Amino acid sequence: MPVQTAPEAPGISQQALREIIAGFPRDQSSLIPLLQQVQEECGYIPRDAVDSVAGALGLFPSQVFGVITFYSQFYTAPRGRNVVRVCRGTACHVRGGKKILQLIQNELGIQDGETTADFRFSLETVACLGACALSPVMVVNHSYYGKMNPKKIAAVLSQYASR
Repeated sequence: MPVQTAPEAPGISQQALREIIAGFPRDQSSLIPLLQQVQEECGYIPRDAVDSVAGALGLFPSQVFGVITFYSQFYTAPRGRNVVRVCRGTACHVRGGKKILQLIQNELGIQDGETTADFRFSLETVACLGACALSPVMVVNHSYYGKMNPKKIAAVLSQYASR
């Protein structure tokens, strides 16, 4: 029986990285938009991208890494192709958000801040998604799903399982 290996973490080729860097002015004001573009390309900012970005902008890698770790929008570890965000705000909490989170964790087999082994899903909780009238709410990638209940969770996640 063949041995199955876990999928390799998504990354970015050096050619793709060079093309992204070439699209930005070579000054420090490009740092955040450049990092956003790298992350958009592969879902996180790989270590080798930090060195390349630093070199292109005349910065030390520690300066680039300092910016990455300062802003919560940046990730330094591979994430799933589908990011599930669950609201833990007051309106969602009152309407069963904690139970919704538990059901999603059970469905995906991961905890808050984790990614499935196949890199299909990452799970995050957020303070508020700004859709209190639809509580409890979850977002998958950029799509909002409101008035969540156990049946809806399975249906929504199954839409993304093959992506």
